[in-house]
Amino acid sequence: MVDWLQVVILALIQGVTEFLPVSSSAHLLLPSKLLGWPDQGLAFDISVHAGTLCAVVFYFRQTLFGLARALMPGSGLDRSECWTLIIATLPVLLAGFLLKELIAGEARTVVVITTTTLLFGVLLGCADWVSRRGQRRHTAIRARDAFLIGCAQTLALIPGTSRSGITITAALFLGYHPTVAARFSFLLSVPVIAGAVVVMLMSDHVSLSAHAGAYYVIAFLVSGCFAYATISAFIYWVSKIGLMPFVVYRLLLGFALWIGIVEGL
Repeated sequence: MVDWLQVVILALIQGVTEFLPVSSSAHLLLPSKLLGWPDQGLAFDISVHAGTLCAVVFYFRQTLFGLARALMPGSGLDRSECWTLIIATLPVLLAGFLLKELIAGEARTVVVITTTTLLFGVLLGCADWVSRRGQRRHTAIRARDAFLIGCAQTLALIPGTSRSGITITAALFLGYHPTVAARFSFLLSVPVIAGAVVVMLMSDHVSLSAHAGAYYVIAFLVSGCFAYATISAFIYWVSKIGLMPFVVYRLLLGFALWIGIVEGL
């Protein structure tokens, strides 16, 4: 029997944390450990990821439409941003294909998620500190830097890292302004999340039952609405308050998970 409270809360968590540099996997772990909630299944994962994908596509619809037009033969439009997104996506596609068995199994542990939450929280703090004290580039991401950001993104395959967190961290270390880093990170999420949805749909373990249709629709809508609100708020906040609040939050979350491990959570 479907527990609607669990569906709404977990979809909300996924929607909010997918695009914040705080790790969605760490947040989805807490309810299951603290409240004993069961895994909602692969179909639920597909629903919430599809919701967050639609949210980021809708938010950047004009940009994505422009990129699609630029790729049309004979358009004559600048394709540099298209190429940077492609370049940055290739490393994670390769790493995901080579390491998918390891990531799906051994890496999904409380200890790994706790360690990465703390480690990459500290790294994000260092990147924010370096960014505040250096000259920030407001220009578009360069091809060479896109490749380096893409290589950094492969670390997000490790649960607890945060895809947006590690890509923004890399861009800050490369000297880009936080708003430029956040925008590129969110655009980069489109092919990554789309690829993840396709892979999940092709899995032998997915079971889309008709009687749970409303359950999937609610998960899709909740994750999508909260993801859209989060993207809007984060792009505004990051230029005003920076990233340090998220660093502090990650460290507090990591220590809470560590205490849970020590206490036998």
